[in-house]
Amino acid sequence: MLKLSTHIKRHLPAYLLAIFSLVTCTSLDMLSPLLTKQIIDDVIGNGNIDALTGILLGILAIGVGRFIFGYIKEYTFDVTGAKIAASMRKDIFKHIQGLSADFFDKTGTGELMSRIKDDVDRIWDGMGYVGMLIIEVVVHVSIILFCMFTSNWKLALIPTACMLFCAILAIYLERKLDKVYDAISEENAKLNTVAEENLTGVRTVKAFAREKFEIGKFLSHNKRYYDLNMQQSKIFVKYHPYFSLISKILPLLVLLAGGYIYISGGGENGAFTLGDLGAFVQYSTNIVWPMEMLGWLTNSFSAAIASGKKIKKLYAQTASIQECENPVILPNVTGKFSFENVSFKKEDKTILSDISFTVEAGNTLGIMGATGSGKSTLLHLLQRLYDCTEGCIKLDDVDIRSLSLKQLRENISPVMQDVFLFSDTIDENIRLGKKQLISRKTVKHSAASASASSFIERLDKGYDTVIGERGVGLSGGQKQRISIARALSKKAPILVLDDSTSALDMETEHEIFKTLKELENTTKIVIAHRISAVRGANEIIFLEDGHIAERGTHDELLAKKGLYYETYMAQYGEFLSEKEV
Repeated sequence: MLKLSTHIKRHLPAYLLAIFSLVTCTSLDMLSPLLTKQIIDDVIGNGNIDALTGILLGILAIGVGRFIFGYIKEYTFDVTGAKIAASMRKDIFKHIQGLSADFFDKTGTGELMSRIKDDVDRIWDGMGYVGMLIIEVVVHVSIILFCMFTSNWKLALIPTACMLFCAILAIYLERKLDKVYDAISEENAKLNTVAEENLTGVRTVKAFAREKFEIGKFLSHNKRYYDLNMQQSKIFVKYHPYFSLISKILPLLVLLAGGYIYISGGGENGAFTLGDLGAFVQYSTNIVWPMEMLGWLTNSFSAAIASGKKIKKLYAQTASIQECENPVILPNVTGKFSFENVSFKKEDKTILSDISFTVEAGNTLGIMGATGSGKSTLLHLLQRLYDCTEGCIKLDDVDIRSLSLKQLRENISPVMQDVFLFSDTIDENIRLGKKQLISRKTVKHSAASASASSFIERLDKGYDTVIGERGVGLSGGQKQRISIARALSKKAPILVLDDSTSALDMETEHEIFKTLKELENTTKIVIAHRISAVRGANEIIFLEDGHIAERGTHDELLAKKGLYYETYMAQYGEFLSEKEV
């Protein structure tokens, strides 16, 4: 996570080369009026034709020099700006990846995309083309004013006054635009979020015939975004004509005032010649374009400043889950873990309360409960996506807060409730856990264990088939089987299945759990709504409102005739009645 100033320091030699080329190019450009003065005074005024050859060669040399240094200037600024933008994107993405789950609970994907793409693009402009022009305007104006004051300080007061007026106007314009660009950046993030959500969930939108509603929702944000951009345009259009007006009047004022000085005798000691007047008019013409550019540059620079503030705000976010300075490194993780009086609150809402249990290495724990009872939260706490607010969780008798996040998460292989598959090949999706270490043979074996090999091998390209975003094109059951294969291929000592067979038929589920029983050295946590998924567990806990309401084996819980029994009867009662008949 680097500040913008740090990025600039990293590329300082390149910027110094670019600024040197810019100053040289601008200085060469300022020599042209001096050659014009010589043509008027020496060649035309004094008839010195012999001097014309040297002057023309000078003009040619200036043109060649401007070409060389102009190219170096443009190229260096563009390349350096692009490198800074790429480096910033890398740092921002790395910073986002390091934030904890609670940050993503309250931040939309569209907003983060705006920070990574749109805001960095604006800063890229500020550090590249726009930044170059701002420096060039300052250098250009400084050299011209120096030349003007050297020639005739009284006449130089006219362009100086005009430039001061333009500078004050530019500062005022920047302050006006700053607030608008801040609002534009916010609305751009919201617009991206709405578009991303609707495009991702387009099948749900169509299934519920919500196209009209979602279009209206998008158009409302689009209208707000349009209005803000129109507000920005109105401010710009309101003040920009002043810059153009001054730039058009200035050469005329210089010509009139300079002509008067020349006709009056050339000022002090008659030193102001007709050549000086020609050079002065050329200087005033050259100073016009910086005035015209000030409005546009202020506009673009304001956008870059607003984007910089947004990125700075993002950098201010820190991970709530932090590793200790000297984490404990377990030489060999067996898979034993325990929850000791664990409670968890989120936004003042109690999710789990006083949860205690121990799972020995190689054993299986079944977790059941109604929706919202806190089943998935147990998994999140075990992986330290969140930290418990009370109590502690231990892995191999060591508090997980004392372990490195890398070792902790590498030794837990989860099958998430919300299956996420990347837009890549099936092979790459299964290798996700340990991409460089998993062989094709292991991939195929894991797929077979997850009952996925049959449908994978029927595809045209088999394991090299590219699946769509989030697994588009696959059924829910197929996605779950690939997700299970991904977890199995990792071969971690702890395997967690979070309602991971809900989209599978009973026969496929039975085959998968039959395979899981053979993993004797793997500790398994099975979170499920189906009795069939947990009945073979060494212990089953039944959660209700965030606490353990019942616990025991399948037979022990049935004998209690409590919540577990009620769930069993709800799922198998009709079958048992028919069997009795």
